[in-house]
Amino acid sequence: MKHTTPSTLVLFAVIGTVGGFFLDAGLAAAGQAIVMPPYSLAIVLLVLAAIVVLAALPVRRAVRDRMHNKVDPFYAMRVVLLAKAAALTGSLLGGGGIGILIYLVGRSSVPGGVGSVLMAAAMTAGAVALLVGGLVAERMCTIPPDDENENSGPAAAA
Repeated sequence: MKHTTPSTLVLFAVIGTVGGFFLDAGLAAAGQAIVMPPYSLAIVLLVLAAIVVLAALPVRRAVRDRMHNKVDPFYAMRVVLLAKAAALTGSLLGGGGIGILIYLVGRSSVPGGVGSVLMAAAMTAGAVALLVGGLVAERMCTIPPDDENENSGPAAAA
C-alpha cells in the first residue's frame, strides 16, 4: 500500500473548503441557520488523532524489533487503513472548517459573533490534528526495506 500523497490531501482539503463555504452561503441565502461546529467536535477530533497514533504503536514496536515481537498482519492492515482514513477525513474536515472560516470572515456582520469564528477555528485545528495523527500512524506502520534486497535492483548494476 502506498502512502497518502500530498496531492490527494490537497484535493480533499479543496473539496472540503468549497463544500464548507457553499454550505454556509446556501443556508444563509435560504434564511436558515448556518453551520457552527461545536467545541466538542474539536475535542473529539483530537481524541481520535490520539487513538489512531496509539493504535499504531504495537505495529511500530513490531516493525522496529523484528525478532521478538510479532504482530497480527490483519491488525496491522486495519491500523494502516484507519490511519489513511483519518488523514483523508482530517483533510476534508479541515478544508470544511477553512471554508466556514472564509465565509464567516467575509461577512460584514458575523452571526454568533467572534464565538462562531473561534468554533470554526477550533474545528479546523482538531481536523489538522487528525490529519497529522493519521499521517504519523501511517508512517509508523511502514516496513523498512530489507537489507538483503539493497544490492539487487536497478542501482546494483551501476
